[in-house]
Amino acid sequence: MRIYTLVEDYSGYESPFLAQHGISFLIEASGRRILFDTGQSAEPLLHNMGLLGLKPRDVDYVFLSHCHYDHTGGLKGVLESIGRRIPVIAHPDIFRPHFITEPHLRSVGIPFRRPEIEELGDLILTAEPFEIINGTVYSTGEVREREMFEESELKVYTLQNGSPVKDRLMDDMSLVVKGPEGLVVVSGCSHAGIVGIVKHAIRITGERRVKAVIGGFHLIDAGRERIERTVKAFLELGVEQVYTGHCTGLRAEAAFMDAYGEGFHKLHSGMIVDFG
Repeated sequence: MRIYTLVEDYSGYESPFLAQHGISFLIEASGRRILFDTGQSAEPLLHNMGLLGLKPRDVDYVFLSHCHYDHTGGLKGVLESIGRRIPVIAHPDIFRPHFITEPHLRSVGIPFRRPEIEELGDLILTAEPFEIINGTVYSTGEVREREMFEESELKVYTLQNGSPVKDRLMDDMSLVVKGPEGLVVVSGCSHAGIVGIVKHAIRITGERRVKAVIGGFHLIDAGRERIERTVKAFLELGVEQVYTGHCTGLRAEAAFMDAYGEGFHKLHSGMIVDFG
């Protein structure tokens, strides 16, 4: 299994790769390629694919972790570059209204209408866990059993019966790759709580070994107690390696680096990670 970091907030030191606020991975497993999220726009993603010797037409599936524009904004451009219809896997509510009100009213959801995407790809919208590649790659589906200390304080809203209500981001989903050394959990922003996501991945696969957790953990505004509890939970769950960046935040990254030493890895555009 190989994971390419196609887009990340950080491009690395003296790097030819482009960075962008957002995230996108290409996951190679069992001879198939899954594009996990599409960043904020297609151009940096496609540029970085070119540097890595990757061709958009070789992508077999697109998986969207949640609705936010920095994970979905490149979708239309990427599908156009792929040039053929492929499955686009996401939560059924991904096209819902999703907005913030501070510092001003602004949509932060997927910047496309459903018909625009249906013209280019085959939507598979499900909230349930399922196997994307038999015995190897799973969608977590909704993470309904969330850890109390991971409750999101993000001030985002949707509409319910015409009224604004707090959006709990139930569309937040992750991918789990089951390999000979254990699970590799790939998350976009972890709005469901990264500890809850890892526990959910263990439940749906029946595999207790966790080789690595990769992605954004959305601890950028978290206090010391939540960060410490998150790191402690990772250690108790036996997570062997951590690859993180994007929305994790410097304080949380430092805490993971302190706890994991050589097992901590800072994500950057162009990073390639191989697992057995």
